[in-house]
Amino acid sequence: MPVSHESQHHMKRVFTESFSVADIAEPLVSFDATTGSEQVKALMAERGYDVVGVRRQGRVAGFLRREELEGGCCDDHLRKFGEALVLPETACFPTVVNALVDVPRVFVTTFGGVGGIVTRSDLQKPPVRMWLFGMVTIVEMGLMELIEQHLPGDVWRQHLSDGRLEKAEVLLSERKRRNQELDLLDCLQFADKWQIALRDSRIFEKVGFESRKRGTETGKQLESLRNNLAHAQDISADWEVIVKLVEHLDHILTF
Repeated sequence: MPVSHESQHHMKRVFTESFSVADIAEPLVSFDATTGSEQVKALMAERGYDVVGVRRQGRVAGFLRREELEGGCCDDHLRKFGEALVLPETACFPTVVNALVDVPRVFVTTFGGVGGIVTRSDLQKPPVRMWLFGMVTIVEMGLMELIEQHLPGDVWRQHLSDGRLEKAEVLLSERKRRNQELDLLDCLQFADKWQIALRDSRIFEKVGFESRKRGTETGKQLESLRNNLAHAQDISADWEVIVKLVEHLDHILTF
């Protein structure tokens, strides 16, 4: 059955409001403006920091980049936050992902001042992984609904090879042995459902593929992301498809 307008609204709210940048931000380590640059540079190298904050009169007034520290004190190398992107602690994950497309880091405000920092590596954290896996699951559910709508019964079988169908049938037999109430479509792999969507013109148009080539590439990227999330693997190589998911979030939630 198609997802109701109320359900779509609820899912959109979940995927745009349930998590915020505060869930993944790291505290921004800071130093007094009068602290010597060489001292700070050595400490940054020791701890693996690329950026730290600079305090003036007890408040963080700007930031330093390790590669720019040569001589003098921190204040001599201070960069104003106006040169960087600053997000409120309530900013949602789609906003964070969109921001990190163009910059290596974003700063986060808390209690009226900048107090946190987020980089792409922070997208490996559990809250983001949960959020991403949920979005991929929504994509898969949307494909299932479109297949059931446009290729009812076993009509969809024509779009898969005998080998892929046999694997699904083996899985169905095993699940039935465990008294699980499923049908063959439920036993298809993500790649199988994506393949069906590519081969049926009505589903192809509904999903909005630019071309079959691009659709195939996106399917492989989504499958890679899904597998990496499911097996707790590094997802840094999946950055391109993460950006795509965010860019098309509204469309994904209304398949």
